Amino acid sequence: MKIAFLTSGGIAPCLSASIARLTENYLNQCPDVEIIGYLNGYKGLLLGNTIPFPSSLKDNINAIYNFGGSPIGNSRVKLTNIEDCVNKGYISEGETPLEVAANQLVKDEVTILHTIGGDDTNTTAADLSNYLRENNYNLTVVGLPKTIDNDVFPIKQTLGAWTAAEQGAVFFENIVNENTTSDRQLIIHEVMGRHCGWLTAATAHEYRKRLQNLQFVPEIGITKEKWNIHSVLLPEEEIDFDKECERLNNVMNTHDCVNIFLCEGAGMNTIISETEKEGGEVLRDAFGHVRLDDLNPGQWFAKQFAKRLKANKVLVQKSGYFSRSAKANQKDLDLIFEVADFAVESAITGISGVVGWDEDNNNKLSCIDFKRIKGGKPFNTNSDWYKKMMQEITQIEK
Repeated sequence: MKIAFLTSGGIAPCLSASIARLTENYLNQCPDVEIIGYLNGYKGLLLGNTIPFPSSLKDNINAIYNFGGSPIGNSRVKLTNIEDCVNKGYISEGETPLEVAANQLVKDEVTILHTIGGDDTNTTAADLSNYLRENNYNLTVVGLPKTIDNDVFPIKQTLGAWTAAEQGAVFFENIVNENTTSDRQLIIHEVMGRHCGWLTAATAHEYRKRLQNLQFVPEIGITKEKWNIHSVLLPEEEIDFDKECERLNNVMNTHDCVNIFLCEGAGMNTIISETEKEGGEVLRDAFGHVRLDDLNPGQWFAKQFAKRLKANKVLVQKSGYFSRSAKANQKDLDLIFEVADFAVESAITGISGVVGWDEDNNNKLSCIDFKRIKGGKPFNTNSDWYKKMMQEITQIEK
């Protein structure tokens, strides 16, 4: 039996831990197993670049849990985007990425492939599995759902998202002190999330929990209201800009600052439309996704709010790379262990799919068919914890 690991897409606080747990399981359960990792995701698979996982790792597994990122590297490669793969030199003219990747797996004699990534990573793995099956090669592919956005259908909780929310809160705990550097200070905390506001909402929730542990000193202006969150902007909710500015002006006048948590996908269509209308170029990646770093929604919103709130100083800070590069916290580790253990069981019995809590099946831990995996799951803004938080936030200026 030969096992291969592949991590793909952006990093998340679960990749190293997932690889460690999978490795530990296989080395303990299958003494004769051979394990390799494809370097830098599907790029490594196309180029045949691998790293061996020696059996001696069994004695040093625990050390891996102390690291974020992925020890075998990541990349954003779409195997159905032939032009992109040719341009980057991953395949030659006239070749197809799926065929090249499949042939490499056959050449390497891989029997089980574990992909750790989001919906793009895992649906690409499904394409590979189907291609090989049609060509009489039996490959079991079991994916682990990684994304800090927590936006994969039908999976209740993706790996690494809890840690990212916690770390985003830690990030803002320092940044918020910048509201003392000027009068009428506007701080925008931009949080990752292309179409889904879960991470922004969860980060805000974690930060507000941390506020409960602080002792404030109102006698000299260190008030909970000044250090609190005054607005949360998500893609799932329509933004009434005039109404929000009126409310936030009251906050600014009363507390001399405004702190906004902005999901980078909020108002994205408006920003794209206005950018293209002005003749600007909207850059996209190999998957056709808008490159949000280049679009810079935080700066766009900062300009709109700064003018309307008469801010004297504006600060836009992004916690994305800080939070997604963290090592997994204990809550995520518990989930990673549960998912990885089930993934190994599924793989050994020849069941392909993506392992996670299935929302369409009473949140039961299952190996979910690849056909049911899809990205873009919106955050449920009717969640009790979110509604309670927003009710409290909107009362701050009163």
